[in-house]
Amino acid sequence: MKADPSAQVRLLDLQDLDSRADQLRHQRRSLPEHTRLTELTESRARIEGQAQDARIAVDDLTGEQAKVDSDVEQVKARRERDRQRIDQGLVSNPKDIQRMQQEMVSLERRITSLEDDEIEVMERLEEAQVALDKLSGELADTDTRIAEVTSARDTKVAEIDRLLGEVEAQRGPVAAQLPADLVALYDRLRQSKGGVGAALLRARQCGGCMLDLDNAELATIRAAAEDDVIRCEECSRILVRTAESGV
Repeated sequence: MKADPSAQVRLLDLQDLDSRADQLRHQRRSLPEHTRLTELTESRARIEGQAQDARIAVDDLTGEQAKVDSDVEQVKARRERDRQRIDQGLVSNPKDIQRMQQEMVSLERRITSLEDDEIEVMERLEEAQVALDKLSGELADTDTRIAEVTSARDTKVAEIDRLLGEVEAQRGPVAAQLPADLVALYDRLRQSKGGVGAALLRARQCGGCMLDLDNAELATIRAAAEDDVIRCEECSRILVRTAESGV
């Protein structure tokens, strides 16, 4: 392939723009905020799961407390009815009175037992509510951090995209000034060679693979016409000759 020497030198400008664009894309992919957001999202999912379990525990204990409260009130109501019947003289049979008095003693014991259960459930409910409140606070804090990191990421991405847009806008005119076949070869090499399709030959070294050229290869390059498109024998990239090449 042949191309005007000035076009070959200009190809390095295209390579610089493409390398800059690749660096910006890599920078966008590698923002620390991406990793931080992944960590925060995973942490949020874990906390949300724990909070859901805590909410279920609070709901269950709230229901259990309501039942115990109801049982206490029912037994107290029964005790009060029996006491009123005795106090009002509605029961006159001594055996019935004795039986009711014994029953009231049993009701008192039952009330004491239920009230103990009530206190125990209230304590467990309080502990469960404290745990839920703590998890809810952690969830809110995590949401705040997610919002902050997302905002920081979006700001950085917007700036990188702005710079990338500028680079891409510059690329079009540069590529348009070069021979189409030269650009096509360069693009193919760039895709297969890690983003570098053309490199400067400087001080007898390929700027692509950074290997020194041997004497035989240098002799071939010296013998080539100025408009010949030279390729590195080691990496196959386009070698651009300038006064720095040392040939």
